[in-house]
Amino acid sequence: MAEIYQIRRIPSWINGLELFNGDSILNKFNPHTAELDSLIVSSDKEVVKQAIKAAGNVFDSWSTCSPVKRGNILGAFVRLMRDNKDELRDIVARETGKSKANAEGEVFGAIAVGEFFAGEGMRLYARSLTSGMEGKYTHSIRQAIGVCALIVPANTPIANIAWKIFPALICGNTAVLKASEDSPEIAVKMAALAKEAGVPDGVFNVIQGRGDISGKALVEDHGVALISFTGSTSVGKWIAEVAGKRLARVSLELGGKNPFIVCDDADIDNAVNWASLSAFSNAGQRCAAGSRIIVFEQVYDEFVNKLVAKAKSLKLGIDDDCDLGPVINERQFNNILTAIKNAVFQGGKVLCGSNGELGSSVEKGYYIEPTIIEGLSVEADLSKTEIFGPVVSIYKVKGIVEALDVSNNTEYGLTASIHTKNVDRAMWFAQKIRSGLINVNIGTYGSEPHMPFGGVGSSGNGTREPGVEALDVYTELKCISILVREQHI
Repeated sequence: MAEIYQIRRIPSWINGLELFNGDSILNKFNPHTAELDSLIVSSDKEVVKQAIKAAGNVFDSWSTCSPVKRGNILGAFVRLMRDNKDELRDIVARETGKSKANAEGEVFGAIAVGEFFAGEGMRLYARSLTSGMEGKYTHSIRQAIGVCALIVPANTPIANIAWKIFPALICGNTAVLKASEDSPEIAVKMAALAKEAGVPDGVFNVIQGRGDISGKALVEDHGVALISFTGSTSVGKWIAEVAGKRLARVSLELGGKNPFIVCDDADIDNAVNWASLSAFSNAGQRCAAGSRIIVFEQVYDEFVNKLVAKAKSLKLGIDDDCDLGPVINERQFNNILTAIKNAVFQGGKVLCGSNGELGSSVEKGYYIEPTIIEGLSVEADLSKTEIFGPVVSIYKVKGIVEALDVSNNTEYGLTASIHTKNVDRAMWFAQKIRSGLINVNIGTYGSEPHMPFGGVGSSGNGTREPGVEALDVYTELKCISILVREQHI
């Protein structure tokens, strides 16, 4: 028992202070070693209410602060992130099982998002409008909404936090961030840096714990005006139902079963490289992962042989020369192995990787080898279900029309990629594919801070983050008109 007390205890962060109150303690395990890493103080309903109250108390002062001033404060926050990049990198790497190189890349991605939205303080634009009435002058303004509940997953934890906290705060909202129970410490560190930068106490709060307890309490509280959620489609639907009863605003970025199409004129080596990155980087833990690879029959054998060779060459581990690390927790590890077993039962053939019996050659940790499965029906479970791991199914098609049909045969519509030298074919496919993002000759992922990201169908509810489109999520538009009468002298 003596060793347990030496393990980090991760608190909530409310009104500028660490808070160790809660109804239970959760164990957080290191995904690389499967050993106990930290103890999380799980926020109960009263702690959640305390966080919402703290955010509500400071909303008026923060929202009426000049957007330029808010931008300056967030700019200082970003500079502190840069100054503390090594510590942020190390926390992300330890909590998620990434290499330090990959974790550092994620930190710099979060910094880029912060820099973009800090600059929006000088560009919080609305519009001037013309009127059919003589002497009537009209313009719109953006106003903050209120207390925002920001709920994030652990796959890219600091990037996920940045995608939500910076647009929410620059628009004048206050926030309660529900940290992932698989990456709790990075959320508290970000809140501490925000305080050091001058973000007022209560503007940025963090609660910890399980989604079905602390997350549920946050969503159901009528003090929350907006809920921004990134995670599973099933939870997103529940949030939309609960929040819809009180007409709270909801932004949902949900799952994907994203197609990667290889045409007969594709640069095969380039396609193999991007298919591997789309399917296996970050251990396949991306909502934008390319988990369905659709290949023209003319190049099928060549492409598959090269992709299998590429997958077998990938190195598992947390060193900087490793290609992918473990999945985030034991539950996810077991779910993926079960999905592979089920795919084999439904007629799939494992070309490389796990057969569902063993995770990988790595003795400890939640490692799963890059896995490629062919021969599945487009109606098989693995063809339809997002599993969030380094597992990809591959399909043979006769041409572009069939490729489109297979691609759109899903409830999801998040991202897609097509590899072809034919511009006409690429543009035709880009117009027809049912997705929020389509890339040509690169991977299925790769949104940048100034670019909108989101999906259709079961991948989201039509909102977009980040980009300037995120301002529409986090602000209300108010239209103001004034009638100016002529003065006769």
